[in-house]
Amino acid sequence: MPLTLQEANRIAAAAIAHAESLGILICVSVSDAGGRLVAFQRMDGAIWAAVYGSQGKAAASAAFGRPSGDLTERADHPTFRGIAAADGGRMIFGQGGVPILRDGRVIGACGVGGGTGEEDEDCARAGAACL
Repeated sequence: MPLTLQEANRIAAAAIAHAESLGILICVSVSDAGGRLVAFQRMDGAIWAAVYGSQGKAAASAAFGRPSGDLTERADHPTFRGIAAADGGRMIFGQGGVPILRDGRVIGACGVGGGTGEEDEDCARAGAACL
C-alpha cells in the first residue's frame, strides 16, 4: 500500500513537534517512493534554503532506501552523480532524510532542513516513527 496524504501529513506533524521540542525551525518534506513530494510544511521563520534541503534529502533517501546522511561519502561516485543528474540534480546527500518503510519496503521518505544535520535527522526519524 502506498503512502497516503493522511499518513504524510501525520509524519510532517510529528517531525515539527520534535523540532519544537528542540527549539529549532525546520522545513519538512514527505515524499513517495519515487521521491515526489506528498506533503510539505515550513515552520514560521524557518530559513528559505531549508525548503530545498528538506526536499533534496527526502528524494535521495527514497531513491536509495537509506538515510541521506549515509550517502554523503558516496556522493562523488559516478553512479550516484549519474542518478542525481538524471533526477534533475535535486537530490541532496547530506544528513536529514530517512526512508519510510512499510512491511520492509520503501514507501517514501521524510526529509528535514533547517537545523544541524543531526537535528534534521532526529526530526525526520521522529516523523517516520509515527507511521
